Amino acid sequence: MIDIFTVVLPHALMALAVWRLLHIDALDNDPALPKRKMPVKQRRSRPQARADEAGAPPRA
Repeated sequence: MIDIFTVVLPHALMALAVWRLLHIDALDNDPALPKRKMPVKQRRSRPQARADEAGAPPRA
């Protein structure tokens, strides 16, 4: 029984630490990197730009 306890307790504490770290908003921002004007997900306007170059009417 004591062997199971010595294995489960550290793993449970590590899981708790990881769970708490995942909810920290400061992990998403690195002050050493330059600031982005637009998030990466919003920059996906490439297919429409290619359609404009090809002379196709823009999508609504």
